[in-house]
Amino acid sequence: MGRRRALGAVLAGAFLLAGCGTGPSQVGTAAVVDGQVTTIDQVQALLDRAVQEQPYARQLATRHQLDLVGREIVRQKLLHEVVVKAAQKEGISVDEATVTEAMQQDPLASPVPEAVTQDQSAAVTQLVWRLRDHREAVTDQYLQQRIALKYLPTLAVNFDYTSIGAPTSESQAPSIDPKVARGQAIAKAEEYAANPGAIQSDIRGGAQGNVGQQAPALSSPQDAATVLFGVPANTAIAFQPNPASAPTWWVTAVVRKRSTDAKVATDQVQQPTAAQLGAIGVRMLQPYVGNVDFKINPRYGVWDAVGMNLAPSAAEVTGVAVPLRGGGAPAQQ
Repeated sequence: MGRRRALGAVLAGAFLLAGCGTGPSQVGTAAVVDGQVTTIDQVQALLDRAVQEQPYARQLATRHQLDLVGREIVRQKLLHEVVVKAAQKEGISVDEATVTEAMQQDPLASPVPEAVTQDQSAAVTQLVWRLRDHREAVTDQYLQQRIALKYLPTLAVNFDYTSIGAPTSESQAPSIDPKVARGQAIAKAEEYAANPGAIQSDIRGGAQGNVGQQAPALSSPQDAATVLFGVPANTAIAFQPNPASAPTWWVTAVVRKRSTDAKVATDQVQQPTAAQLGAIGVRMLQPYVGNVDFKINPRYGVWDAVGMNLAPSAAEVTGVAVPLRGGGAPAQQ
């Protein structure tokens, strides 16, 4: 009972804090997810409702940024199907009593809190929660948090990495253009995928980075929500650890091992916040995205496995995840 109440409290806190044709290439279709069609008209109706009901949506409208909301509507349509399948595979079921308890004071009944609007990504996510069936949205968050709680005690990764454009010890950004840093990091990931030993040669040659790193999810919940913890072993990745505050900083890594089968021994446990728990849960869905058959109208972007999000275009994805040649890791969609 105590664990159920605690999860219910965390679940509620996460919200406060934190047309014809069968494919999306056909006019009128926004997305098809496991055969379920979402039309552009349906997305537009939700956008219209958002502007009518949500002050934050009106702010976005004045800044001509409602495309962010449309993209998030489609993203949540996809992730809903993914989390349902993932929960079934993981043997996790919905505790209806916990969800009912969270819904007694519907956390989505009020507008997006002003404090949340300082983080645009979080605010857009919460805005779309409020446009959906509230119980379904709450249930999705519950399942994501349960999945995160299942993996946190056992999840660890071993990896080698190099870094480009990292802030200095004085928190000063290096003099490299963010686009140049992005291009270099992605090129390095492709290089390391083709030749996994190249990363060790780069580090011996003076590149910033290290080899043989081990990171338990329990020690760094913030990092556990990144692609580093979502890809299988034998994958080269490039991503930004903190794009908002360090736009030039990219990490390129080769994940050598990903363990989930035994509790990790560490004396540096950090308790995740409600927002971190939700983000980790979303990241743990990454291996399951391929189990869902989906097509997205390019109007709403392309799937970005690194960001677990829809990017506006293929040129704007937030990184790459590339299987090592002959390494046996499946490609990330």
